[in-house]
Amino acid sequence: MMRPMKLAGSELLFGAGCLEHMKSFKYKKVSIVIGGNSIIKNGGLGKVENYLKESGAKIQIISGVEPDPSFRTVIAGAEKMKEFQPDLIVALGGGSVMDAAKGMWIYYENPDLKELSDICPPNTFPKLRKKAVLCCIPTTSGTASEVSRSIVISDDSGMKHGIGNMEMMPDIAICDPELTLSMPAHITAETGMDALTHALEAMVSKRANYLSDILARASAKDIIQNIGIVYQQGGNIEAREKMLNASMVAGLAFTNVSLGIVHSMAHTLGGHFHLAHGLLDAIILPYIVKYNMQDEEAKSRYKSFSEELGSDSLVEVIRNKNRELKIAGSLKELIPDATEYEKQLEKMTEEALLDGCTKTNPIIPNREEMKELFRKVYKGDL
Repeated sequence: MMRPMKLAGSELLFGAGCLEHMKSFKYKKVSIVIGGNSIIKNGGLGKVENYLKESGAKIQIISGVEPDPSFRTVIAGAEKMKEFQPDLIVALGGGSVMDAAKGMWIYYENPDLKELSDICPPNTFPKLRKKAVLCCIPTTSGTASEVSRSIVISDDSGMKHGIGNMEMMPDIAICDPELTLSMPAHITAETGMDALTHALEAMVSKRANYLSDILARASAKDIIQNIGIVYQQGGNIEAREKMLNASMVAGLAFTNVSLGIVHSMAHTLGGHFHLAHGLLDAIILPYIVKYNMQDEEAKSRYKSFSEELGSDSLVEVIRNKNRELKIAGSLKELIPDATEYEKQLEKMTEEALLDGCTKTNPIIPNREEMKELFRKVYKGDL
């Protein structure tokens, strides 16, 4: 039976200049969550602050969100919000910032919750919007956290926990490509391949449906056609806009039908070896597309899509794109210590099998198959 779909929150804006919409906000106190100094240096934070001040709001800045945000960061931000009492939370940054802001929102509104486990299954997910609503403004074209129901937060040991609930769907998403113009080339490549992975995994998800298929195909095609352009020409606003829109559309697809084992493996590897999530997605993706072709429905969907691109092999399309973006073909290029990798293999296999994304992959691997996939991706055995 199909699950109900939810396509974004109450307001979704996209296109160059749409950030100006913030001038019309009617909120009194706004907490802005950011990462490091880049959003300050490129003027993005200044723009947001000016628009909010024009609307009459008081502003609090919560900075210092790290890549792969920790629960410690989430709790620290929530404590600052409890002091300020915002009625709007603005997440301005990439996926880590948006995930952290969602986490802060949960613990700000529910002060009785103290641990990360409090919001993980089998516990009941808490209600939100008792004090504030959430506005997400992405500065990268990749995670689509601005239209997703999910967060990934690391515990004290560094293990990543993926948590999903429609309560966390942001109320307002503002996708202004002008905020992505200063993205470095390697971040452009890695986040763009994360978005492509979202689209291609949603396309063959066990929950895929008529609408998610339209969204996934359109976004995947736009990403493949534009990621090389923005990698080479960071200031190309038209291509930047297409990438940001495609990332958002891929998010609308996957947040409703979920993902697959590319993400299960990337979440696990990121927790153990602290490599960028989008980079891991890019490396793993062609191996899993090949693996999934054992499923006839997935094979048919991949074939149809690759023909739309003028190719007879989606695996080769992805591999060629990775080469164009100077992304490694195997994990051994990033993790040279093969002994350490092998030592972590049993634990990684177990964690990946338990990851929530695994259950919607076209084929659910057994323990030996998952372990072999980790080995293939490491050795470059495609």
